Amino acid sequence: MKRLTKFYIDGAWVDPVEPRDFDVINPATEEPAAVISMGSPADVDKAVAAARAAFDDWAETPVEERASLLERLIEIYQSRSEAMAVAMVEEMGTPLTFSRDYQAPCGDGHIQSTVDALRAHAFERPSPRGGSLLRDEPVGVCGLITPWNWPINQVVVKVAPALAAGCTVILKPSEFSPISAVLFTEMIHEAGFPKGVFNLINGDGPGVGSALTTHPDVDMVSFTGSTRAGIAISKAAADTVKRVALELGGKSPNILFADADLEQATAFSVEAVFSNSGQTCDAPTRLLVERSVYDKVVELAQKEAENTRVADPMSEGDHIGPVVNKRQFETIQMMIEKGMGEGARLIAGGLGRPEGLDKGYFVRPTIFADVNNEMAIARDEIFGPVLTIIPFDTEEEAIRVANDTPYGLGAFVQSGDRARAQRVARKLRAGTVSINGEAYDYDVPFGGYKQSGNGRENGVYGLHDYLEVKAITG
Repeated sequence: MKRLTKFYIDGAWVDPVEPRDFDVINPATEEPAAVISMGSPADVDKAVAAARAAFDDWAETPVEERASLLERLIEIYQSRSEAMAVAMVEEMGTPLTFSRDYQAPCGDGHIQSTVDALRAHAFERPSPRGGSLLRDEPVGVCGLITPWNWPINQVVVKVAPALAAGCTVILKPSEFSPISAVLFTEMIHEAGFPKGVFNLINGDGPGVGSALTTHPDVDMVSFTGSTRAGIAISKAAADTVKRVALELGGKSPNILFADADLEQATAFSVEAVFSNSGQTCDAPTRLLVERSVYDKVVELAQKEAENTRVADPMSEGDHIGPVVNKRQFETIQMMIEKGMGEGARLIAGGLGRPEGLDKGYFVRPTIFADVNNEMAIARDEIFGPVLTIIPFDTEEEAIRVANDTPYGLGAFVQSGDRARAQRVARKLRAGTVSINGEAYDYDVPFGGYKQSGNGRENGVYGLHDYLEVKAITG
C-alpha cells in the first residue's frame, strides 16, 4: 500500500501541519490502495503564500519559456503513462484497457492542446478601432478543485492553461482519486517548474476546498463537481469577489431519429452511458427515441446491456469496472429502486451486484424503458451505468423534452439526415452537441449552460478563463 501523506508546497514535498490519515479505497477490492493525509486551512495558508510569492516572476516569464516547460512535462508524462493508467485503476476502478486507451491519454493530449493555444495567442494587440493596447495578463493565484471520475483529465485541463497563462496554482484533487494527482505532481517537479508555481494539497471540501474558496489571497477558483457543491463555492467566493469557473452536473439528452442506423446508434447510446461505469458528467443518460422505431431500439438496447461485461478492472479487455466508492454504489442502488417504484419498465440490470461478484462496488448495467421526463431517473444525475429510454413523436417534442432539464452540459443527435441533425443541434441548450457519435477533439471548448456551470475548458478557450484583459490608452 502506498503512503502518500506529504504535500507539495513551494517546490518541495512537506509534511502536513497536522497529520490526519485517510485511506484511499480500491473500489474493486474494498481494501486500501494508499494512505494520504487530509489537509487543513493551515496547509492552505502555506501553499497560498508560496503561490503568491512566486506569482510576479512567473507572470513575467516569457511565453516560450512557459511553453518549453509544458513540452518537457509532456515528454515526462508520456514516459510514465503506464503508471498513470494503473494509478487510476487502483483509485477509482477504471479497467486497465480503458485507462490506457482513454483516461491516461487525456493528460498529454490536453497539455499539447494548451501549448498550441499558448504559442498562437496574442497576449498584446491593438484595440479594434486603434488607439489603445490590449494586454492579456494572468488572473493571479488560482485554487483548482478537481473530481474523481476523470482524474487526470480534470487536473490537466485546469493546471495546464493556468500555468500557461502565467498563473500560480494550488491543486486540491478529490480525496477519492489522489494517486494520479500525486504522480502528476512528481512529473511537474521533474519538469523543472519554479518553486511555488504549482502546489498540491490533498484533503476534502470542508478542510481544504472551503479554505481555498474563501482565502483572500486566492484570485480565482476553478471547480469541477456536483451542482450542489458548485453553488456553495460560488456563495463562499462572493465575499472576496473571486473569479469562479464551474463545470458541474449533467443529464444529457440523446435524440435518436428513425432514419439513423439503428444498430450502430443504439450500440453507441448504450456504450456511452456504461463506459467509465456511467461516471461521466456529459454521458447521454436520457435516450429519446422516435416512436416508430422505439420497440426495435428497446430490443437492441436490451441485447447491448446483456452483452456488457462487468469484471476485475486489473484484467485486460473491454468491460466495465466498479463505481468509485460505497456512497456512490448506494446512491445508484437507491435511484434504481426509485425508477422501479416510479413505474418505469426495467429491461436490463437492476439492484445488487452482477452475478459472480460478491465484493467491490460493482453495479449491474441497467436500462429503464417507458420512462417519462418527469420521473426522478430522468431528471436527477445518477452517475452510474443506468440508461433511461423515452419515446417521442415529433422533432419539436424531442427538442422540448431534451431541453426540459436544469442542466445543459452535453447533448447528442443521431440521424441519417445531416441537415436535420444540424438543425436540431442548434436548438439544444447545451455546451457541446455530438452528431452520430462524433468525438470532440482536445481543443473543443467544454462546459455547460444553466446549472451545468459557467466558463469553458480546453485549448484556447481554457486559456481565456485564466486571463484578465487590460487596456492601455495613450
